[in-house]
Amino acid sequence: MKTLGSAAVALLLMAGSAWAQPGAGPQPVTLAPFVPAPQDRPFDGTIRLDVDATDTVHRVFTVHETIPVQQAGRMVLLYPEYETGSHAATASIAALAGLTLHAGGQPLVWRRDPLNPYAFEVDVPAGVTAVEADFQFLSPTGPRQGPMRMTPGMVTVAWQTLLLYPAGWFTRDIPVAASLRLPAGMTPATTLARTSGAGEVLSFATETLEDLVDSPVYAGRHVREIPLSQDKAAPVTLALLAEKAEDLETTPAQIAGLARMVSQTHRLLGPAHYRRYALIVALNDQLPGPGGFEHMESSENAVPPDFFQAADGYAVYQDLFAHEFVHSWNGRYRQPAGLWAPTYNQPVNGSLLWVYEGQTEFWGRVLAARAGLRTVAQTLDALAIDAAVAQSRVGRAWKSLQDSANDPSIAIGRPMMWRDWQRREDYYGEGVLLWLDADSLIRERTGGKRGLDDMARALFGGPAGDRVIRTYGFDDVCAALNSVLPFDWAAFLRRRLDAHDDAGLLDGLTRGGYRLVFTDTPTDYFRQTETDGGGTDLSYSIGLVVDAKGQARAVAWNGPAFRAGLNVGSHLIAVNGQPFSADRLIEAVRQAATRPVELRFDSDGADHTATVDYHGTLRYPRLERVTGTPDRLTALLRPLP
Repeated sequence: MKTLGSAAVALLLMAGSAWAQPGAGPQPVTLAPFVPAPQDRPFDGTIRLDVDATDTVHRVFTVHETIPVQQAGRMVLLYPEYETGSHAATASIAALAGLTLHAGGQPLVWRRDPLNPYAFEVDVPAGVTAVEADFQFLSPTGPRQGPMRMTPGMVTVAWQTLLLYPAGWFTRDIPVAASLRLPAGMTPATTLARTSGAGEVLSFATETLEDLVDSPVYAGRHVREIPLSQDKAAPVTLALLAEKAEDLETTPAQIAGLARMVSQTHRLLGPAHYRRYALIVALNDQLPGPGGFEHMESSENAVPPDFFQAADGYAVYQDLFAHEFVHSWNGRYRQPAGLWAPTYNQPVNGSLLWVYEGQTEFWGRVLAARAGLRTVAQTLDALAIDAAVAQSRVGRAWKSLQDSANDPSIAIGRPMMWRDWQRREDYYGEGVLLWLDADSLIRERTGGKRGLDDMARALFGGPAGDRVIRTYGFDDVCAALNSVLPFDWAAFLRRRLDAHDDAGLLDGLTRGGYRLVFTDTPTDYFRQTETDGGGTDLSYSIGLVVDAKGQARAVAWNGPAFRAGLNVGSHLIAVNGQPFSADRLIEAVRQAATRPVELRFDSDGADHTATVDYHGTLRYPRLERVTGTPDRLTALLRPLP
């Protein structure tokens, strides 16, 4: 290091102050707002939207759209950037191609906003009554390219990817009449009302843009629809779509369980606000999943093709349908104020995702048990994993649960190497524990007479047939809780949301009559999570998840494997001098108290050998009943009368 004398330092400071003079450099260019602000006002006319989804070979949707002109001059058209249920700007404008605009047979020149690629400006000549748009949506062709919308045997129509809409109006004020051309031999599944359906061309009743986008269409060569409720005023249907006809087969017990899920949800949250509801299930491993997307009158659910034939092996997914169905109330009918927006091109605020997703995940766990989709024992095992995962989130030291609510904007579409340190959407699993804590507290203080059911009905329920979306905020959540049990709920929630330690994290289990323990034998449910994750999970011992070929899929931050030098992607070659196998690794960890675990591995092309600093044995989470305490957890999981 070279040091400077005091005179030189003084000269540098003087020069630095001159360099820092304001106005010496460029100034930002002042730009007029490109996109008109949305207004809640009538829209004159109806958009005609015609979609051709027949090119499954190239996975191309062809769109023709007729947009009524409100006045001559400047018009701005928007391509949706925010998608229902994504909580972030997840739509890809890159998939839109071939855009041309014309009026009366004459081409119109459009210009894209250089700062907002989702906005297109066009100058509409006087006398023009409608602008016509033509473009293609190029469906991704593989998992690395994003969610596919087409396969040879199935088409999924997400309207928000297939339209442009005029800026300056709330989406609920813009009427749209849509039509859809499907490949020959495909049958649609949707809650949209049809005005005609000759051949492969379907015409749908006019809906608001908001309702259209909230009503996807799935179509397949093998489709089966099964009623799940007897309510003729607001029927619920299970719509199954598969690449192979045999994958549509179900048992009476499976259908009865889903019907109980529907009835138990209504007992929990109240009467139907929807006109009809479709639980759309794509039995297809080429679509993104397993997982789901919520809508007010339907849900999109992607599960493996053999989901119903090998149901015993899919206990992990049995709360998916309940989760998405609950979202019809919590998320669509009732929405956090920050997540509601008047258009699909305005930022949203996910600060209440611990309610939107966290409490919905909680009810998914509970309703799966109440409906018998999972046994009580399996549900307890699921809660044990929730607790173990949350407890292992060392990133809580710097990143609170509240800050995790920003993760859709931070993490969606981006890889995360150290999930326990970076944290990713922990408002799901940790949200389950938060709301379990609230439920057990209410049950404790009311002698079991009330529970979180009462709060959920107060916050999310409403009159039958009422489809008007209403929003809620933090104060509304506290008010709903206080209507059930007077308590300082604001302080209770803020302690948990803003915490940087795990104090109180498992209070819901403790108050419910259980404690988290670790044993050397995994539960069957844990084994299923390993199969689902594609690896041997030793997270709670040496801090490592490794696949069958020895590649590290996850390494616990600053855990034993981390300190031994392993990284995500490291490849295990040998365990204690023997060629790697999952069984050898498990056995080595089992005996770690008496024999150190030595690993040879390749990392970034270099060969390493290290001894793991771990001296315990295998550790797998499960819940243990605390004798002499009330079993409030089982009471929570009991079906409602």
